[in-house]
Amino acid sequence: MKTFLLQFFTWWNSQTLGTRFHTWRHGKKVGQDEAGNVYYEGGVDSEGRTRRWVIYRDYAEASMIPPGWHGWMHHRVDIAPPSDNYKPRDWQKPHQPNLTGSAAAYRPKGSVLTNQHRPQVTGDYDAWTPGS
Repeated sequence: MKTFLLQFFTWWNSQTLGTRFHTWRHGKKVGQDEAGNVYYEGGVDSEGRTRRWVIYRDYAEASMIPPGWHGWMHHRVDIAPPSDNYKPRDWQKPHQPNLTGSAAAYRPKGSVLTNQHRPQVTGDYDAWTPGS
């Protein structure tokens, strides 16, 4: 019952009722990533390509889509990662949540949200003036 009410009254929790209905009618499950997000395709978009979408496991945050699935979602590759034996590169980092607006957000020295003072200016900067 809680899941139904969340889907009925919020858009940021997993999927809405409209998305659930569209997925039921037109969606073909393509795969699932390690975070539990499920990927679908079906129908045609305005450019004539197959429509692709994701149903997030919990909170809908676009940055939670792994790089391999991101390429498939944006039609950069035609083969989805489970079919392609996709291996992430060494330099690809795991997902980190966006902490903006939370107590754990980055606040540099001199920010109005910290009690630290801004570092003194060293005087090694000369402002540009026209004609100089």
